[in-house]
Amino acid sequence: MAKLLLLLALAGCQSAPLQAQKDPLPSWNDGPTKQTILGFVRRVTTEGSADFVPIADRIATFDNDGTLWAEKPLPNEVYFVFARVHEMAARDPSLREKQPFKAVLENDVAYFQQHGAKAIVELLVATHGNLTQEQFAAEVRRFLDTQHHPKLNRPFTATAYAPMLELLAYLRANGFQTWLCSGGTIDFMRVFSYQTYGIRPDQVIGTELKRESKVIDGRRVIWRLPAVESINDKETKPVGIDLHIGKRPVIAGGNVLSEGDIAMMEYSKGRQGPSLQLLIDHDDAEREFAYQEKDNVSLNAARQQGFTVVSVKRDWRNVFGAQPGAKQTSSVEPAPMDRRSMAVPQFLQVAR
Repeated sequence: MAKLLLLLALAGCQSAPLQAQKDPLPSWNDGPTKQTILGFVRRVTTEGSADFVPIADRIATFDNDGTLWAEKPLPNEVYFVFARVHEMAARDPSLREKQPFKAVLENDVAYFQQHGAKAIVELLVATHGNLTQEQFAAEVRRFLDTQHHPKLNRPFTATAYAPMLELLAYLRANGFQTWLCSGGTIDFMRVFSYQTYGIRPDQVIGTELKRESKVIDGRRVIWRLPAVESINDKETKPVGIDLHIGKRPVIAGGNVLSEGDIAMMEYSKGRQGPSLQLLIDHDDAEREFAYQEKDNVSLNAARQQGFTVVSVKRDWRNVFGAQPGAKQTSSVEPAPMDRRSMAVPQFLQVAR
């Protein structure tokens, strides 16, 4: 009898961890999409499985705007650009009469519709250039620490999607490297990527300005030049992934808008071995923003190529997490290791 009780006690101890296991994706509704994600990760991380992927090859790349955080009415980096223009004009009033600064200050959307990409790029290099890397990071940090999203009324980094934060953490817990691969500028995203997403600054791929090394006041610094080095969007995303990572992602995540993530997902789909592509469909106007492409190019590509479509309305139990009370950014180093007619990257598009 004593032996039987001991065996029962041991059995109870062994089953307790299984019973105590928590859902790794609590902000996702139970359904086919969630099960697809969980099942895929289980298969590629189980030794002996036909789909097993070694840890060295477990790469996941995600777009930022509209995939990991909100991008409407305008992508968050655009609000930073506008804030910088207002501050620059306060220091130099002559900018109030110079385009494209004048158009920003007067909210002249028609100007940007007429001048398109050229005007947007002028703003980008003017607000992001002629600074050291440290100075630029400080400007971004100050913006994120003091400004709120105009529609969602929360800090910009608190517009991160709770389901995607859970997914990133779940993937890392299963040996995946999680990378940002976005049209936003690399140095803007590096300021908050670790604090907000748990993604190290060296695992960020984005649009880049030219830069140079020089000495200022006896100190060697990186100086940001007012010129674009490369744009990371659409067909150039696979190029950026190859340059920074050197292998195809097993998982790639993007969203509907401007066709910006199709090429990245196709690149993932083309790898030898198992892969998973997640396309977020913003179809929930009540909890967030509802928008789509005029011709449904991304959704059509998903149907044709077997991407998994994630419906915000159907698949996400929660969209945003609770607003944190602390500041949203940090200088702490991480642990070791819209105008579709504008031919510009997603983060530069003017809202409809």
